[in-house]
Amino acid sequence: MIEIGETIIKFPPLIEGILIKRYKRFLADIELEDGEVVTAHCANTGPMKGVLWPGRRVRLKYSPSPKRKLDWSWEQAEVPSHNENKKCWVGINTSLPNKLIKHSIEANCLEKQFGQISSIKPEVVYGLERKSRIDLLLYPSIKNEDSRKIFVEVKNTTWCEDSLALFPDTVTTRGQKHLIELMSVYPESRAVLIPCISRSDIELFAPGDMADPEYGRLFREALAKGVEVIPCAFGFFIDHITWEGIRPFQNSREK
Repeated sequence: MIEIGETIIKFPPLIEGILIKRYKRFLADIELEDGEVVTAHCANTGPMKGVLWPGRRVRLKYSPSPKRKLDWSWEQAEVPSHNENKKCWVGINTSLPNKLIKHSIEANCLEKQFGQISSIKPEVVYGLERKSRIDLLLYPSIKNEDSRKIFVEVKNTTWCEDSLALFPDTVTTRGQKHLIELMSVYPESRAVLIPCISRSDIELFAPGDMADPEYGRLFREALAKGVEVIPCAFGFFIDHITWEGIRPFQNSREK
């Protein structure tokens, strides 16, 4: 098991630049340190509330390939923060949280919550109409007292108010449906929502009712019906990501 603050994923150093603008949802223009302006793919299609700061530093991955339309991918953004450094690096690539949570489970960071896990399967079809895919399906070890399968839905969480993380940052009918699907597998299986908090300056999680009141309502209904919530936080650096532990949560923005 890795300790809080230790590296959970390492990668080649990213390249820093200054964000000029993000447009057409998938594109961002960024000025590199040598003055060159490049267009990068933005994997985050949402509004990126609280994370989109033109003029601030960002970090890119350079991976040219004949199969890619763009050689650059936007991975991290520097944002204002309440912490003593007054800034924080945030992971904005929405394809990364599932990988981070899978690594965390494999590193036994969530052994207290899940027990020992024998295998993990991604993107398994499930749900009331068998039209949804669960992010991670966990199969407990035979040593576990609770032998039920564990359905894990992961949500990339970057929006915050001071030290309070909030999800979602916009209306998400897809996210609403996922809560309904999670409720449908309980109690035959365990149902778990993991807000993947892609920044280290967070102390608490709550649903983002201000952006999507219906999601907030379903969040509280899911809690009442047995869905578990385990917010997990990570720290983002130029060549690695650290495990920052589990954060407490409350069922609404207001206590």
